[in-house]
Amino acid sequence: MDIVLISAAFIAGFAALKCHLPPLVGFLLAGFALQAWGYQSNETITTLADLGVTLLLFTIGLKLDIKTLLSKEIWASATFHNLTTSVLFAALFAGLKLLGLGSFASMDLGQLLLLGFALSFSSTVFAVKALQEKGEMNATYASVAIGILVMQDIFAVIFLTASTGKLPHWYAIILFGLPLLRPIFFRLLNRVGHNEMLVLFGVVFALVVGAGLFTLVGMKPDLGALIMGMMLAEHRKASELSKSLFNIKELFLVCFFLNIGLSAEPTLNALLLALLFIALLPLKGLLYFITINAFKFRVRTSLLASLTLFNYSEFGLIVGGLAFSLGWMSADMMVALALALSLSFVIAAPLNRLGHKIYQHSGKWLQEHAAEKLNQRDRLINPGQAQVLILGMGRIGSGAYDELKARYGSICLGIEVKEDAAAEHREEGRNVIAADATDPDFWERILDTAQVKLVLLAMPHHQGNQTALNQLKARGFKGQVAAIAAYQDQFDGLFASGVDAAFNIYSEAGSGFARHVCEQLQPPLTARID
Repeated sequence: MDIVLISAAFIAGFAALKCHLPPLVGFLLAGFALQAWGYQSNETITTLADLGVTLLLFTIGLKLDIKTLLSKEIWASATFHNLTTSVLFAALFAGLKLLGLGSFASMDLGQLLLLGFALSFSSTVFAVKALQEKGEMNATYASVAIGILVMQDIFAVIFLTASTGKLPHWYAIILFGLPLLRPIFFRLLNRVGHNEMLVLFGVVFALVVGAGLFTLVGMKPDLGALIMGMMLAEHRKASELSKSLFNIKELFLVCFFLNIGLSAEPTLNALLLALLFIALLPLKGLLYFITINAFKFRVRTSLLASLTLFNYSEFGLIVGGLAFSLGWMSADMMVALALALSLSFVIAAPLNRLGHKIYQHSGKWLQEHAAEKLNQRDRLINPGQAQVLILGMGRIGSGAYDELKARYGSICLGIEVKEDAAAEHREEGRNVIAADATDPDFWERILDTAQVKLVLLAMPHHQGNQTALNQLKARGFKGQVAAIAAYQDQFDGLFASGVDAAFNIYSEAGSGFARHVCEQLQPPLTARID
């Protein structure tokens, strides 16, 4: 049976990809189709799905800055949205109860609030997958959305602890000693190398040290994986560790989405309830937009963050299962939550893919904050006298910056999405600011580009470079543009979009290595003419 499930997932995922949809939409639909044919989930699929979510939260933690969670725009936005959505949805359900609508008629106020609470959460798994596929995990709007989702995960742990009546064991106090062990963890990470031992290190720390330890003391294992990732986030190999776990995490998450479809046995009543929940989704998205925009983020940031959160969460299924087991919720309501979750993914996937276009068409109708009142992370950009803009200050971007500075002096401005990384570059003497180069408003935020003659697209994700190139051309940039790429189809896409030069990060690395060796060692080689 496992062979049938995995084969169906591959076929459906491939079909979704060819329809320009995220593969996860295909995985969900495959689950529903198999369920209709009589297939059910099994222990293997469920276990792999749980492992995928745990590894996902661990990798989120590796990229998470604790200062982000402590900022008021994150914790206050998450708290206000969850409370407002829960109460508002419960009030709407209470109105349906008064009308005598079957499924709501037998529910009391507490149960209606619980249902509203379950629907107030958004899916961390979906959001991270959508952001990774667009190559925008480090964008300003992405950090806001992920911060809100992490706060929601914390709310989830508090709820599960309170509702089940299971308090952590008294010896959970040992968890406060984990930060004292971080130097040991760092030294171990330094010594595991860069290959299979690095992958194994990540799996052990996510599933054993993080999830296992938290389970042992009576707390949610996923929270343990998230916190363990956050503890390692400041290590210089945190990014490399996250990348090493990417493929295994993606494989396990296929089982997660497949499992959602297999878990629901649709009935007509459940389908009607699910459609009602889907009808409320725009209201939930609007509340996200209003809440985020209230903290002086630009319209674009608020809109894209809201689209990222425009879905229901797998946490709703956890709440539904708990409520069903306690007799607080009917079986149809639980199935409706599963259907609504799946349908919200199907709706949100193309919306996220078209997010920039949606903003371009709707942004002009939405009122923007005054420039001087914008959130510090969304302020206007002043390039000064820079003649070269380098978008993406990773290893390639940094190397290009240093080479150009050595040749021409201080003519470059680096653009880096992470504020802490930009600060490190400035400490090293580079002229670098924090901004999102894929932002459709990026060039409009730059006060004066008259001096800019060359733009280097050096972001690690091809989609980010392609998006930035499209924005450049759409705004009539007259200077030269060069980009990095790894594969032939990426080269073709870049040149078709008007790039002036492209650099193959694989083949050119080899020629650069040989050139460096010849210049530094001047080996006593004799040229031959074949």
